[in-house]
Amino acid sequence: MAILLWLLKPLEAVLDIVLRFGRLVAIFAIGLMVCAILLQVFFRYILGNALPWPEELAIFLMLWMTAAIAPSAYRRGGFVALEILTGALPKRGAAVLALVLLVISGMVLYIGAQMGLGEMTSLAGKFKSASLKYPTADGWEKMPNSWQIASLVTGLWLLLVVNVELILRNLITLLGGEDKLRSPLDAELTVE
Repeated sequence: MAILLWLLKPLEAVLDIVLRFGRLVAIFAIGLMVCAILLQVFFRYILGNALPWPEELAIFLMLWMTAAIAPSAYRRGGFVALEILTGALPKRGAAVLALVLLVISGMVLYIGAQMGLGEMTSLAGKFKSASLKYPTADGWEKMPNSWQIASLVTGLWLLLVVNVELILRNLITLLGGEDKLRSPLDAELTVE
């Protein structure tokens, strides 16, 4: 159990920082997304002349917001769960079932992250946005779709790292070390 705790502590510390940053990114992205949508509503319905880029920007921001906040939700147990079965099992049986499900989830996340990397570097990632542009030294360049696909890849890799943390926590609990674990919310409650 000492080895598991030794592995868990630095992983928790890194995730505390990365996920706090992810929550800030998500807040910033949703704020910009609302501004883009309100701008589009104003131009379309008040001025009668819709802009070509706000909808695409809102979609781009929504993708990155999801990638940034999903790992925090997963860590806190905020995803859909079937608790009827685990509630019917004894505590140890529920922990074993949770461990099996975490391992399966980890495999799916890993495969998804690998597929996302493949899409990012394939032909799909080389296509360009219809209306989103970014400034370069030579003028304005259309944004590559790989930047949008990167949100999927980032989110899946972060979810996978959180999944590893949850597996370690579950193993420690199974070995009777539940009292040595801190709640993942502890780091969120001690915000500077």
